[in-house]
Amino acid sequence: MRYAYHASMCPPEQYIPLAQALEIAGFDAFAMPDSICYPEVSDSQYPYNKDGDREFLDSVPFIHPFIVIPAMAAVTRKIRFNTFVYKLGVHQPVHVAKQIQSLAIMTNNRFDFGVGISPWPEDFAITSTPWEGRGKRLDEIIDIIGGLETGKYFEFEGEHFKIQSVKMCPAPTEHVPILIGGHAEPALRRAAVRSDGWMCAGANMAELDGYIRRINELREEAGTAEKPFQFHTTGGDAFSLEGIEQLENIGVTEVIIGFRNVYECEPDNKSLEEKIDQINWYSETIIKPSRA
Repeated sequence: MRYAYHASMCPPEQYIPLAQALEIAGFDAFAMPDSICYPEVSDSQYPYNKDGDREFLDSVPFIHPFIVIPAMAAVTRKIRFNTFVYKLGVHQPVHVAKQIQSLAIMTNNRFDFGVGISPWPEDFAITSTPWEGRGKRLDEIIDIIGGLETGKYFEFEGEHFKIQSVKMCPAPTEHVPILIGGHAEPALRRAAVRSDGWMCAGANMAELDGYIRRINELREEAGTAEKPFQFHTTGGDAFSLEGIEQLENIGVTEVIIGFRNVYECEPDNKSLEEKIDQINWYSETIIKPSRA
């Protein structure tokens, strides 16, 4: 089992010392959120909490992950970084391809790209991106990013994007894993067909087992079952050794640890020292015993 930490949109000045503390404590990764902006007026419903309320995001500090990750990578040596998840569906694919290739270079291949469409119609509106056809557009973006990663000439013609033959330099020396977020059937299929893993934003053990089984069925159908594949999840089951064992048994490869439920508006009222104490407690209670 690998262990990632999610700071849940913490004060910006905390990211660098938290990354250093995580590496010392034996965590494997730092998971970074992504958000563009918060609309003053919206009737959108958030898909990953009980009542769909999105007020927990109002006035929350979001630093762009492509900015903060290189800063944290510069003061660490081993810990990986991932986006959980980047709203890829509202971005231009060639620009993103260049950004994540640069991230791979500057982090010495310590970056995993967790992506999703974005559940917010406002994100599409403010970026002048059509809401209609968003799933197919995301598929094409993923294909373009993969094609441009090779460092060879690549061209593409799809329903939404047409790219003349170009190449990018420097190309990463290792493939940047793409992990898909989302619980709906199209997201599970996208993960099985086009990606290196899947990220779960919260489910009980039975639900999670069902999602993993379904993705593995889809991987068999798509002929991708032999590829290495990651399953990342949040959840309270990761706070006991028995829970870790159960998660491993159903196929989870990485748990994402947060010490507050941001979806239920729990405040970020811990000091940096208190957060580091939580990190060290989890390391001593769960990580080290699970690896003994």
